[in-house]
Amino acid sequence: MSKVHIIHENGVWVEPLREQLDALGVTYEEWNLVEGSVPIDEVPPEGIFYNRMSASSYTRDHRFAPEYATVVLLWLEAHGRRIINDSRALAIEINKAAQHQLLNRAGIKTPTTVVAVGTQAILNAAVAYHGRKFIVKPNRGGKGDGVQLFDNIEALRAYLDSPSYTPPVDGISLVQEYIVSPENYIVRAEFIGGEVFYTVRVDTSDGFELCPADVCQAPGEAEPKFRILAPDELVARDVLTKLQVTLSANGVEVAGVEFIRNGDGQLYAYDINTNTNYNPDAESVAGISGMKQLAKFLVNELYAHNSDKIQLSQAVA
Repeated sequence: MSKVHIIHENGVWVEPLREQLDALGVTYEEWNLVEGSVPIDEVPPEGIFYNRMSASSYTRDHRFAPEYATVVLLWLEAHGRRIINDSRALAIEINKAAQHQLLNRAGIKTPTTVVAVGTQAILNAAVAYHGRKFIVKPNRGGKGDGVQLFDNIEALRAYLDSPSYTPPVDGISLVQEYIVSPENYIVRAEFIGGEVFYTVRVDTSDGFELCPADVCQAPGEAEPKFRILAPDELVARDVLTKLQVTLSANGVEVAGVEFIRNGDGQLYAYDINTNTNYNPDAESVAGISGMKQLAKFLVNELYAHNSDKIQLSQAVA
């Protein structure tokens, strides 16, 4: 039976999508790739496959889930299965250096960045930022995990020598200029089905952990950290168009792309998250739902995939 297959490693993040798919009455199955096996000599099941594998899986003790997912996705691709966020998207998800270069090739401004392997290389790269603040972040990250802001090289050296420092999971760090914003916020552009759905303004005054999901919200916040805006209210339409083209060309159909604006009004893109989550409180205020839109997209793709069996008029408007 043809159905929607959801590839992931964190059931908590799938719950809102389950609710929306259930409401639409669509048949789906979850592939939780924390551990298991894949019969690569056999033919995979029919249906469409939505990849929600996350770069931050290692923070949930699922260190090798992305590698496992890569094998599964390549198996599905070898048999011509319809995949939303294919193996190319996963390769981008777990590699911030690749994201940086992808954005640069699209003509989108990014922070100056040096890739470094080893603590001495990190220190050497930081020399270029003498007298300025800079960021060190893991190449494979997520939820802001491991992102550190430094005022000077001495502070960086003390951190690298301390028990607090944990080498990045893939051994690669990014040493990046710190974009000083006149206001403590970033903007995230949400793409669903290759189209921009909305942008969201995110308060960053409490640090770099910016996950929009329920589980990442601090209880009792006085002011909402997430506020939904019109698609091009803070990101120019030409930038969104460039993103749309480059994401599509690299197998990314569902993603959140993050930006920050400096004091001169210049906008910098610095992160592509292909395992995107949505903030339900902000969406409730705006009268909009990312997960509902995503579920509709998946249902329509399933109907299109089975157009010889199911009338496209049954697709969700």
